[in-house]
Order: sequence, then structure tokens, then C-alpha cells
Amino acid sequence: MTEPKSEPAVWQGGTVWLTGLPSAGKTTIARGLAERLRADGHRVQVLDGDEVRAALSAELGFSKEDRDTNVRRIGYVAGLLAGHGVTVLVPVIAPYALSRAAVRDLHAARGVPYLEVHVATPVEICADRDVKSLYARQAAGEISGLTGADDPYEAPIDPDLRIHTQNQTVDESVQQVRALLTARGLS
Repeated sequence: MTEPKSEPAVWQGGTVWLTGLPSAGKTTIARGLAERLRADGHRVQVLDGDEVRAALSAELGFSKEDRDTNVRRIGYVAGLLAGHGVTVLVPVIAPYALSRAAVRDLHAARGVPYLEVHVATPVEICADRDVKSLYARQAAGEISGLTGADDPYEAPIDPDLRIHTQNQTVDESVQQVRALLTARGLS
């Protein structure tokens, strides 16, 4: 057996869960932050809600139970990666407080850092942005169960950070999350 010549780099992983309404800016912030963290040598993974749903939860619908199952699955994967030194950025609506609390508890049980960031963009601004035309489709009666429109969104009461994207640039939002990571020893 050969011994390594030097100690491997020790990475402090953690999960940053970005929750908010559709079109709030969660994915935009996560991708911008990922780019910066990678440039500084961090191991980073973005677990985008839509992409992970398609890969891990395609059989699920959008009932409260199915949304909870999807969030818990994503949280499980995030915890595994974070436990191996990856900074995991999770832009997922996660509309229910109990689902988010279960993910936080899972991380705590494993001793893995978990930060909740509420991207607190008002529904009117999100509907104006309407990145995926969801609000327009809901207004036209083509879809129902849209979080924040005709399905509930339980905003975090005490997140680690609350961002108001309507009052700042994407760069400023990214800087806020990066500052939180730095303050918590994760950056």
C-alpha cells in the first residue's frame, strides 16, 4: 500500500437552500454564486429543482405529499454531497415549512452545515418576470397549483438570510449569499 505524499485538501461542505416563489431569482443567484465559488477553488454543485425533479422524481405530481417527497429527496442528495466537502446550492421552491425543516434536521443529524436563504421576491414581481410563463399559463387556466398564485407558499419565519431581489442587482444578491457563507466559515 502506498501512502499519500501529502494530506489531501480538506473542504468544508455545506448546503445553501434558496427557497422562494417561481421566478424569484433562486436559480440565477445559485448559478452566479457557483461561478464565483468555483473560480476561488471550491467544489460546488447546483441542484436545480426542475432538473433534479426530472431526474429523481419524474413520477411525482404536485400534491402536497409529492412536493414534500421531492424536497426530501433533494435534501438527501444535498446532504450526501455536502458531507463530502461540496458546497451545494439548492434553488428549489420547497413551499412547505415542514419539508424544509426535515431537510435542515437531516443535515443537523449528520453534522452537515445547512443555510436557508429566502429569496423574498413579491409575487407581483415574480409574475412580471414569469421566466417559464407559469403565471401566464395559470392566469389563462392552463395550469393550477402554482405556488404563490393558487397554491400556498409558507415563507420562512427565520431564515439565515432574506434577499429582496426587487431592490438590488443579481450581483448584489450573490454577494449577500457569499458574505453569509464567509461569515459561517463555508467560503
